[in-house]
Amino acid sequence: MPASRRVVREGPFRKIIADGVQVGDTIYLSGQVSVDGEGRTIGAGDISAQVKQAYANVRTVLESFGATMADVVDETVFVTDIDGFLGRGDELFGLRAEMFGGDPQISQTLVQVARLGSADWLLEIKCIARVADAAQAG
Repeated sequence: MPASRRVVREGPFRKIIADGVQVGDTIYLSGQVSVDGEGRTIGAGDISAQVKQAYANVRTVLESFGATMADVVDETVFVTDIDGFLGRGDELFGLRAEMFGGDPQISQTLVQVARLGSADWLLEIKCIARVADAAQAG
């Protein structure tokens, strides 16, 4: 019997993409970018502001599934300028640790892409979380 599936569509792009999908105890988040609830870009040209907003969006989607940042086991960060990102690594990874509430013990991938969905977006964060007791209402 296939595992139950729960799809969350609450974000500003809900008409075209799901925020995440839960299958069993695994939650797959769609890429989260630096936008507010109305889809407006936050921090155009400011990678620090975009890191904070993208992780805030990750947290919000996880909460929709009854999960937290502590449940994240894997992340992929897509950036449009890997040299610029790594050049500010101490600051940006510090912000990341702040958003996770400490140094996250997860697998990580950092990839440079030519462009994201908007020319104003500097990064996109995609995560996988595992939850033993997350609510599976639906």
